[in-house]
Amino acid sequence: MRRLVVIDAPSNLGLRPPAEGTVPGCYKLAGALREQRLVQRLGAHEGGVLVPPRYDRGDWTMGDGVFNAQAIAAYTRKLADRIEHHVRARDFPVVLGGDCSIQLGASLALRRIGRYGLAVIDGSADFRHPGNSDRIGAAGGEELAIGTGRGQRDLTNLEGLQPYFKDEDVRVLGIRDYDEERAELTELKIMNATVEEIRARGAEELAGAVLQTLEGPVTEGFWVHLDADVLDPSVMPAVDSPDPGGLLPHELAPLLKTLVQSERCVGLNLTIYDPDLDPDGSCAALLADILQTAFTFH
Repeated sequence: MRRLVVIDAPSNLGLRPPAEGTVPGCYKLAGALREQRLVQRLGAHEGGVLVPPRYDRGDWTMGDGVFNAQAIAAYTRKLADRIEHHVRARDFPVVLGGDCSIQLGASLALRRIGRYGLAVIDGSADFRHPGNSDRIGAAGGEELAIGTGRGQRDLTNLEGLQPYFKDEDVRVLGIRDYDEERAELTELKIMNATVEEIRARGAEELAGAVLQTLEGPVTEGFWVHLDADVLDPSVMPAVDSPDPGGLLPHELAPLLKTLVQSERCVGLNLTIYDPDLDPDGSCAALLADILQTAFTFH
C-alpha cells in the first residue's frame, strides 16, 4: 500500500463571495476535516499546508476575465511543486481544499511528469469557458475547461504546458443532467455519466467500467477530483451550489473506493465543502467517513 500524504490547500480564490464584504468559507475545509481526525483515521503522513494569497478581487467587474487570476496562477505553481514531489516519490497525495481551482495544482503537476487522466466526481463539470459563456470569472466553476486548454492563457498555458489534460483522458461522473453542458462534453468525447445513469447501472459497476478505460497504457495514471456538491443537499447542504438530485453516501462511497484503490490512481483532492454552512460539523463527519471508507483496503 502506498503512503498517503495529506496536504492542505485552503484556497478560496476561485469562488465568488457569498455576500458583499465576505469571502467563501471553503478555505476552512481542511481544518474541519482535520478536526474529524482524518489524518489519523487514514493512517496518513503529514504533507503540510500551502497558504494561499489574500482573497481580493479589487475592482474586478464582469468582462475582466477570471478574477484573482494572478494569485491563482502563483498558487497553482506552488501547489504543483508540492504534488509533483509526492507523485514522483510514489506517495499518494490527498489534497484538502479549498475551492475547485486547487485542481489546477494537480493538473499542472501531472502534466510536468507526463500524460495523465482525470476522474472528476462533481455535481457539475466546471466547464464554463469563453466559448460557451459570457460570465467568465470564477475559476472554481471553470477549472476543467482551464485544465483542458480553454480560457485565458495566463491560466491555461502555465509553463507552456497547455493543455494539462487531453479531452479523451477525462471522465466526468455525478453531474446533474444539464442538457447543454452534457451535449458539449459528449461532442468533445469527454466521457460523462449523470447521477441517474450511475444509479441505474450501479455505482460500483459503473466505476469498474470507467476504471478499465482509465487504466489503459496510453496514460501513466490518473487523478481523482472530488467535489462535495456531488452529494445531494439532503446530506450535504454545506456547499456553495446545493443543487438537488445528487448522489447519496452509499452511492458515492463505492464509486470513490473503486477509483482510489486502483494502482494507477496517483492522488485525490477534495473541494467546496464550506464549514461556515455546517455549524454542527455533521457534513465534515460525513466526508471524513466517506474518505476513510474509500481508503480502507481489504
